[in-house]
Amino acid sequence: MEGSIMADLRASGLGGVPKGATADRPSSPSVGDVFYNGDLGYMEMYTAQGWFAATPINPGIPTSVVATNSGSSRAFNNGRASVAFNVGTDGGLPTSFTVTSSPGSYTASGSTSPILVTGLQSNTAYTYSVTATNNFGTSLGSTASSAVTATTVPAAPSVSAASAGQSAILTLTGATGGSAITSWSIVSSPVTTTQTASSSPYTFTGLTDGTTYTFTATATNANGTSTASSASNSVIPASTVTLDYLVIAGGGSGATSAASTGGGGGGGAGGYRSSFTGEVSGGGSSAQSKLQISMGTSYTITVGGGGAARSGSRVVGSDGTSSSISGGAISTISTVGGGGGGGMDNQNGRAGGSGGGGGGPSYPGGSGTANEGYQGYYGEGSGNTGGGGGGASGGSNTGESNGGPGITSSITGSAVGRAGGGGGGAYQGYTTGTATDGGGNGGGNNASINTGGGGGGVNTTTGGYGTLSGGGGSGVVIIRAAQQASSTTGSPSVTNLSGNYVYQFNNSGSITF
Repeated sequence: MEGSIMADLRASGLGGVPKGATADRPSSPSVGDVFYNGDLGYMEMYTAQGWFAATPINPGIPTSVVATNSGSSRAFNNGRASVAFNVGTDGGLPTSFTVTSSPGSYTASGSTSPILVTGLQSNTAYTYSVTATNNFGTSLGSTASSAVTATTVPAAPSVSAASAGQSAILTLTGATGGSAITSWSIVSSPVTTTQTASSSPYTFTGLTDGTTYTFTATATNANGTSTASSASNSVIPASTVTLDYLVIAGGGSGATSAASTGGGGGGGAGGYRSSFTGEVSGGGSSAQSKLQISMGTSYTITVGGGGAARSGSRVVGSDGTSSSISGGAISTISTVGGGGGGGMDNQNGRAGGSGGGGGGPSYPGGSGTANEGYQGYYGEGSGNTGGGGGGASGGSNTGESNGGPGITSSITGSAVGRAGGGGGGAYQGYTTGTATDGGGNGGGNNASINTGGGGGGVNTTTGGYGTLSGGGGSGVVIIRAAQQASSTTGSPSVTNLSGNYVYQFNNSGSITF
């Protein structure tokens, strides 16, 4: 059309088309006058309604779109990107441009490149396309830019606190804003000092015993610092912590028998001491005093082994070994290993935390230790059956092949019976002694591990003595406190019972609060 207009002008003898800026248009135009407007980039014609484009041309599609993250000091989830582009030259002159993100469809408009897009979600990768607009319309969208991750300052962190002596162990979590957190600034309330952490968890030191504290924190990354967190839960530092404990030594093993004569005695249970409220210790004693330990001190946990299984004719069972808690200025909490069972028909049971069962009707069980366990039984007279080993809550001098009962404790949150004596071995044709609470039945059965139960005595064998007696069960040490330990060794299991932390040591190790 523009070509036909120019031809008409030449044919009319008007000469060249006037041109210039908008301000250069004729001041008193007539309908039909034309003017090339360099400001707008197209030919205009004067009509009764004013100057209008003589040839409508949409703008060209923008090219070479490049996005750059602009995260400095931007608030969390208010990221910004700078989007640069080239103007498309295959169309009319654009008057404005619109940038659109994907995902999210965040948009921004401007008259020149680059254009800033705001409100972006932190740690999200976006691509961007651009359209151009003029009086005649809008171009198609450009080819999308490469993906660029929007970053900002971190989100306000979350802070959880646990007491650790005159310190607090703080766990700091929260979204990074797409750029790694380099530090946290932590303030206690009431204020002591502001402390800076470079990793989490962090130990906030210098607190006063008996004072209730909460903590707030801000997080910093390369883009800046977050808003402050909400206050943590409260903690009350203390230089000591009160512990409940259950300490059980290893149980004794059962004894062996002799051909055609009689059964071996059962092993005694390991000594049993407990401070858990409402429960008891072994040997008929009440719960013992709770343990006060110093914060920051390492305490040694020793878990006793069960007595080894025995073989041969009339061999006395092995004693279990002691379990204990020791260290610092405390008096060691120790228990005695269970006594081994008496060898068939001619040997007494051995003394221990609980005594091993006797070797027949004429040989008594071994004695137990005060506040830890009971004496083992004599063997059953009518059948030369070995006596049952003493348990934490039962045993006597009367003929009994069953192992003495142990004690059920709920210190771990579940009721578990432990420290039962082992059953005595039987003479041919007579009943083998049974066991409860971790002890091994007669007939050479092993006690359960980590119960301190006694092993079972061997039944009479004909023509040989190779049968092993029942091994004693290994001991266990359980610690319970309203305080989380700062470190442990020995791989204890850990249970959190609504803020009461239970550490069960099945192997020797250590613990520090």
